[in-house]
Amino acid sequence: MMAIYGPLRLLLDVAFFIMITHIIMSWLINFQVLNLGQQLVAQIWYGLNRLLEPIYAPIRRILPDTRPLDLAPLVAFIIVISLRDYILPELLLR
Repeated sequence: MMAIYGPLRLLLDVAFFIMITHIIMSWLINFQVLNLGQQLVAQIWYGLNRLLEPIYAPIRRILPDTRPLDLAPLVAFIIVISLRDYILPELLLR
């Protein structure tokens, strides 16, 4: 089972850090610490959005519309943490 658990854990760890980066970057952009007019910042931001949108889109369809506040990243973040720390170890390391 470790042959399955190791790569899944690594994949969830990578998703965790990408989501952390996206969340922190969204705060910095909203508080105008980062500027999307800078080419490097814009490329990173749009790349993260394209990478995470397939994860966020199904969650947005389920959640109610809270227009100014997007709760999809929070829900996806909680799901990744739950899978990584609680569900996968319980299923695969028993």
